[in-house]
Amino acid sequence: MSQTVTNIITRDPDVLGGAPVFRGTRVPFQTLLDYLEGGQTLDDFLDDFPTVSRNFAISALEHAKLLVVNQLL
Repeated sequence: MSQTVTNIITRDPDVLGGAPVFRGTRVPFQTLLDYLEGGQTLDDFLDDFPTVSRNFAISALEHAKLLVVNQLL
């Protein structure tokens, strides 16, 4: 992963009540997960939220995957 998660996702109590959002946007990371859970594609998400880069979305998902895998070890 080329970027740290803090470069990709940020929390600020003044932005959406402190929900984790993609840096520089008001788009919650949870929205990406909801899209994928609902059967939509990454491209669907990126089309609907053009302020989020493909690189940011993929890096965030990779980080989430590592957290889950490490919990199972």
